[in-house]
Amino acid sequence: MATIDNDQALRAALEQMTPEQQRRLGARFAQHVMHLSRDERVDRAIAAGVSEDASPGELSDAFKAARAYAVKTYTDCGKDTDWMAQADHFVAAAAAAALTPDDLMAEKQNRAWKAAVQARMAVTCAMMEDDDASATDEAREQYALASAFAGL
Repeated sequence: MATIDNDQALRAALEQMTPEQQRRLGARFAQHVMHLSRDERVDRAIAAGVSEDASPGELSDAFKAARAYAVKTYTDCGKDTDWMAQADHFVAAAAAAALTPDDLMAEKQNRAWKAAVQARMAVTCAMMEDDDASATDEAREQYALASAFAGL
């Protein structure tokens, strides 16, 4: 496979991955924006997601924790302009996307792609508060993470 340097190549690479590989890479995408998280349960969920030897029970608990926090913080999105709170929400959403159990996945969904998009949303929100944040840089970082993960 060629180098991953755009979204089309990223999506093609992600489609070739097993569900477990999608989970681990998606969790790495979430891990890259974890500094925007305000909840240690989400941080622990991300750690479980990147683990190669997390048990099914640990992964289930991690998904439930990340999903519950994403749902809880969703109601705050749009109420005000606390951009960092919204970034926090999208980190949790990225973690939950990466950890989504097989039985909750739609046929054409991809955990890693959904996590990548949610992580980019977290960075986009952070950009409103921090001039140094860049969605373009986040996409490039995801390309590099995916390339390294795929051994390219």
